[in-house]
Amino acid sequence: MTAEDSFLDLLIETLQALDRPVRGQFLQRFFKSIAQVELPEAVTLDLWDQVLLRRKELSENLGKPVSLKTAIVDVLAATNFLRTPVLMEYEDLKKLQVNAATDALTGLYNRRLFEEYFVKELNRAKRYNQHMALVMMDLHKFKEVNDRFGHQLGDQALQIAAATLRKTLRTSDYAFRIGGDEFALLLLQCDPEQATTLSRRLRVNYDGAIASLKIDAPLALDFGVSIFPEDGENKEALIHVADERLYEFKNANRAPAAAPAVSRVIPMETPVGREAAPAQSMPRPPLTGVAAAAAAAASSLPIGAERRKWERVSLVGTRAYAVLNEVGEKTARVLDLSYGGVCLQFSAGEEAPQNFNAVLHVPILPPVRVSLAKTSVHSADENGIRVGCAFVS
Repeated sequence: MTAEDSFLDLLIETLQALDRPVRGQFLQRFFKSIAQVELPEAVTLDLWDQVLLRRKELSENLGKPVSLKTAIVDVLAATNFLRTPVLMEYEDLKKLQVNAATDALTGLYNRRLFEEYFVKELNRAKRYNQHMALVMMDLHKFKEVNDRFGHQLGDQALQIAAATLRKTLRTSDYAFRIGGDEFALLLLQCDPEQATTLSRRLRVNYDGAIASLKIDAPLALDFGVSIFPEDGENKEALIHVADERLYEFKNANRAPAAAPAVSRVIPMETPVGREAAPAQSMPRPPLTGVAAAAAAAASSLPIGAERRKWERVSLVGTRAYAVLNEVGEKTARVLDLSYGGVCLQFSAGEEAPQNFNAVLHVPILPPVRVSLAKTSVHSADENGIRVGCAFVS
């Protein structure tokens, strides 16, 4: 410690022994001498309590003692009282402010900034009646990478994740590292469809970027999304919903047990959750080409935690649609997608052919041409008819 640091530490012990009114008078002069501001005694007493608390927080977060000078500058800068810094040079002050706000490994904003910006941007969204999305993310199988390949490679995986966030996000969005392999995003003026699409794009981009490490482990960016105001109107509610959806995403994307080869027409799970019709006993060749691409896409998208024979990806609320080549180039909404097939929504009174070709337009995928066989039809409601279709290899 420098002589100045030792003096300031001695100041803490001395002030503790003074009566509160005397302490306030001293602090009033003290803050005037270091920051050139005139403050009431009550304000200086409150500032001093903040300084001591902030020093304790910084020391715990960094895992080493932090000088009182650092805590004083941090608190005064946050309260806009540090107009003429006397404690240190301006460049040292700016460096301190950056270090206090960012994560050293990734360069992203830290958890402290996440808490502050979340409250500020949530209040702004409420004031202007705008959407705001919270995305909670972490690295799938990150502990396995650390255990098998060491922390140095784990750090590289985290740095690549941070770089992916910076390259993919809009300039108006915020990215934070809030824990070991945990990240949070604040997406301003962002509706549910935009937030989900962006999160999927981040997952795909990270998958491409992490390939350079050549790690034999299924590293991936898992995510959960919550939207203000639909999913909650305060910070705690939005974090809770996003965390739950992140957990559901992880459960849904665990690799299911290998299914036996069955028929050439792959039975899909019906939209209302009924069991698919029994498969024929004739062996089925594996999916190839675009059908395989559609199946792979389905296994990589977020789905519900309920286990099904064929996992189903709900696309309700997205702009997913199908162009039907056999029905005069008509279109139908895509309600969900699975390894085995797709559920389409037709207008009331419209009938789908028994067998037809279609081009699926699904977020984050290029258009996919498929051959379909109608397997189920559900009665019309105000939204139309739901038609379950199986992919035909």
